[in-house]
Amino acid sequence: MNWISEVVRPRIKTLFKKETPENLWIKCPETGQMVFHKDVEANSWVIPGSNHHLRVDATQRLKMTFDSGTWIDVPLPEVTIDPLKFRDEKRYIDRLKDARAKTGQMDAFKIGYGRVEELPMTVAVQDFGFMGGSLGMAAGEAFIKGVTTAIEKKTPFVLFAASGGARMQEGVLSLMQMPRTTVAVRQLKAARLPYIVVLTNPTTGGVTASYAMLGDVHLAEPGALIGFAGPRVIEQTIREKLPDGFQRAEYLKEHGMVDMVVHRHDLKATIARLCRLLTKAPPPAKAA
Repeated sequence: MNWISEVVRPRIKTLFKKETPENLWIKCPETGQMVFHKDVEANSWVIPGSNHHLRVDATQRLKMTFDSGTWIDVPLPEVTIDPLKFRDEKRYIDRLKDARAKTGQMDAFKIGYGRVEELPMTVAVQDFGFMGGSLGMAAGEAFIKGVTTAIEKKTPFVLFAASGGARMQEGVLSLMQMPRTTVAVRQLKAARLPYIVVLTNPTTGGVTASYAMLGDVHLAEPGALIGFAGPRVIEQTIREKLPDGFQRAEYLKEHGMVDMVVHRHDLKATIARLCRLLTKAPPPAKAA
């Protein structure tokens, strides 16, 4: 009996077992609703029932934004890796290696040049999957490269912001990127080129305190968390209960910090329309 129960039965079960993909279903963070992965992907990573906007990586964002999902990658400058030889529970250089292996990117920024509804445009995307989209030396240099590219090609500059703030492993070197990126934005404005910022979930910390809030127009995805410090930190500091929806995109629009809250399906058209308005560009051929 032991041979039959311990050897034969498991082998028979293995033969007829159907493996189910781990990512077949996606659970909505708001309602707990289970939705087919393919349905969510086809809906631009927005949960159909609750309209919850899931995070997307930099490559997916660029595909959604550029015409035909094609663009030219802007090469980003190299920087010194681990300048402070930082170590906490893990060496910083090992964290970078893990993040690069996970995302396939060198750092948190990805920049593309292409056309959005036939209008030439430079688009920068922060990937929250790369160490929380944190702002370090590489990210600062990438942002500046994106601005200089837009100035050279005389295109609008669009930023999709997603970050937890400055990268603590680089100390004061990461904080120095805040004034550096601010100067770059000033150069963009001096060139009289539009700077459109799309605030995605989450955009916080030093990124919010610098280039993410210096745009000509600020758009936000529904439900995005936007602020400097987190709600729990603020509550502990002021010892008061915060209003419902505090620091969410809709709340900030009501209080004048965000110009528009735009569904992901409408972002591309909205960005193109704003850039045409600000540059006095003619309408696309189809519209004409």
